Amino acid sequence: MENISEADKFESLKSLQSTINKLENALSQMTQSGANTTLVKKRLNAVYIGLAILENVWNQKPHLYTQKDLVEARDVLLGLTPSVENSYMKSKPGSPQKTLLERRLKALRLVVQAIDEL
Repeated sequence: MENISEADKFESLKSLQSTINKLENALSQMTQSGANTTLVKKRLNAVYIGLAILENVWNQKPHLYTQKDLVEARDVLLGLTPSVENSYMKSKPGSPQKTLLERRLKALRLVVQAIDEL
């Protein structure tokens, strides 16, 4: 991977952890209401894998995911990117939401890049 600043690494890991919390909360609410949770489960699993991959690449933490797991996670994260980009474009300049989405996009791109390089 290209040279990535420690600040960008920190922000990306933090963004993925935040995304995991958001998806876990959504899954819990959807499960309680009886809604279909398939998509949220897929996204949550993909973000778990993404976080593990970045921690592996940057901090040498081992992961237990197969090549098939990585390919599936990559596809899910690539599928998620356009909706995040769309929300980013609609958000107000300088708003906390825009900053959050910018960091999330950067983290998603770094995960895809890391998986591609493995």
